[in-house]
Amino acid sequence: MQADHSSILIHSTSQLITLTPEAQRGEQLGNLGIIPDGALLIEDESITAVGKTVDLIRRFPRAERFDAGGKVVMPGFVDAHTHLVWAGDRAAEFEMRLEGKSYMEIMSAGGGIQASVNATRNARKSELYEQSHERAQEMLRYGTTSCEAKSGYGLNWDSEIKQLEVLLELNRACELEIHPTFLAAHAVPKEYTGRADEYVTLICNSMLPELKSWWERETSERELPFVDVFCEKGAFNLEQTERIFKAAKSLGFRLKIHADEFENLGGTRLAVNMKAISADHLVKTSAQEIRLLAESDTVAVALPCTPFGLNEAAYTPAREIIRQGGVLALASDLNPGTAWCGNMQFVIALACRAMQLTPAQAIAAATINAAAALGIQENTGSLQAGKQADLLVLQVEDYRHLAYRFGGNLVKDIFKKGKRVHFSE
Repeated sequence: MQADHSSILIHSTSQLITLTPEAQRGEQLGNLGIIPDGALLIEDESITAVGKTVDLIRRFPRAERFDAGGKVVMPGFVDAHTHLVWAGDRAAEFEMRLEGKSYMEIMSAGGGIQASVNATRNARKSELYEQSHERAQEMLRYGTTSCEAKSGYGLNWDSEIKQLEVLLELNRACELEIHPTFLAAHAVPKEYTGRADEYVTLICNSMLPELKSWWERETSERELPFVDVFCEKGAFNLEQTERIFKAAKSLGFRLKIHADEFENLGGTRLAVNMKAISADHLVKTSAQEIRLLAESDTVAVALPCTPFGLNEAAYTPAREIIRQGGVLALASDLNPGTAWCGNMQFVIALACRAMQLTPAQAIAAATINAAAALGIQENTGSLQAGKQADLLVLQVEDYRHLAYRFGGNLVKDIFKKGKRVHFSE
């Protein structure tokens, strides 16, 4: 893939979707800030002007021009929850679920996360990179310009770091901008069966301090990665999650949580109390905890591809989160077990059908609110002067087609940090 340097005026859009510069809370969700026949000027990596086409052409008559051809221009998608790096697949488990086995039953039988752990531990770093690079390219093709990506298929120091090394290499090599998360607390590894507390102690006393030192040696210019915990029956209980959170926070790590996917253990309340940047899944979250979310800055990240992949009826109660005044984001949960899908266009279409979001709400949740779930909303997720020039030119004239259609790709052109992305065939 190659990218050309851009200093360019993009003009003649049908709808320029600018959104708001900050996250949209509660009933404010869905403010797209549409400029009909809009235009924007890109200089170097940033947007320097936004307005009507006639006004910007008059103000910048010598600027190189890119004609949007009467199509929608909007921010690139921000995918706030992915498990991008893994080896192998779990296609056999999909068949088992169709035969009636539950996710937790498959996990208890040695499948689930542990199956991906075995494959990832055994894979060479070059193999992990190659497989993950292909997925990253596909995400980019479908319009994701920034994403979060977790470790969590290693569950020991060497394999967890191997995944983080791959993520850093991908971030350097690809236009897709990657924000890593350390998820050693994804499952209890088989060698610690029956000794989960000992594994938690290892994470708190050894892995996290070593991670901080390693990160500062490898990439001192970047903020520390997030630390995440899968707080769920069969994974880590509330007390264990709190221990990891306290250890991580004391070292300066920002917090995320997998909570309430299958049972409500109180993880969302813990995330709010410890000021986690996001709480993700939230299928079984109680009404009281939804109120707590609404009173906090913790972003609620819904992952509709996961219940879809598991063929389950319950989804994140998005309408209630909005009604209570919470900040709702969308993400793909790209992973080998339940949601092998990095297509945020499909996430939007599914969220509208299964969670009763409007197309405008789903787009805002997949851009500016998802950026807030990564702490990057000051730099990306919307189109304003001073922000990074991450944007999409769609093949349609109306943004609602992103939800109306599904299964295809409506992205025509991609600009990342002011550069037009070209894919080699």
